[in-house]
Amino acid sequence: MLKPTQAYCLLLKSFGPQGWWPVTRNGITEHRGGPKSEGEKWEVVVGAILTQNTAWTNVEKALAEMRKQNSWSIESVATATEKKLEKAIRSAGYFRQKAKYLKETAKYIQKNYGSKIEKMFSQPIGALRYELLSLKGIGPETADSIILYSANKPRFVVDAYTRRICGRLGWPHSTYKETQEFFESNLPEEVKLYQEYHALLVKLAKRHCLKREPLCENCPLEKNCSRPNDA
Repeated sequence: MLKPTQAYCLLLKSFGPQGWWPVTRNGITEHRGGPKSEGEKWEVVVGAILTQNTAWTNVEKALAEMRKQNSWSIESVATATEKKLEKAIRSAGYFRQKAKYLKETAKYIQKNYGSKIEKMFSQPIGALRYELLSLKGIGPETADSIILYSANKPRFVVDAYTRRICGRLGWPHSTYKETQEFFESNLPEEVKLYQEYHALLVKLAKRHCLKREPLCENCPLEKNCSRPNDA
C-alpha cells in the first residue's frame, strides 16, 4: 500500500506548491507566506466559515464585498447588523446562517480576547480546538482549518475530498478522527507539510479524483489506486 509520504511526493511533483491559504495584501490575493498580521489571520477565520458547502470562488466574492461594505474587521463584524452581513456574503450561500456564525465568532473574540486573535491562538492546540468547537457553526473541519492555516499550528485537516481519496487508496476513511489520526501518525508534525498536503489533496480531488466519474488518466496516484470507480 502506498505510504502517505510517498503520495505527498508524487502529488507535489505533479502539481507543485499550492500556497494555501491565500490572503489579501494591498488588494491582491497572495498564495504564499500565509497570514502574518492580525487582520490576515482573521481573514482566514472568516474564509474558513464562509467556505462551508460552497466553492472558494464564491468565498472570494463574499470577502471582497465585505471589504467594500466595511464589514471586515472583528469589531465591524461584531457590531454590524445581520442584514448587512447577509448582503455582503450572499455569494457564499447559506448567508443567513453564516452571518450569524461570523457575528458570534467576532463577538466572542472581542469579548474574551479584546479583539486580539493572537491571544486566542496562544493556547495549546487541544484547548484552542475545544474553544473553537464551542462556537456555533464551527465543526471539526472548520476548527482544524483555523488551527492549521490561521493559528499556524500542526493539525491535519480532513474534508470530503480527503476521505474520498483515502477510500480509493485503501487508507482509513470511515470517520474524521480515524482519517486525521492516520495522517498525523504517518507524517512529521510540521505545519507547512500539513498545509501543503491538504491543499494537494484538494487539487487531486478536483482535477482527477471526482466523486462520480474519476478522471484517472495522468493522475499521479493512478497506479496505487485500488478502487478508481468507487465514489
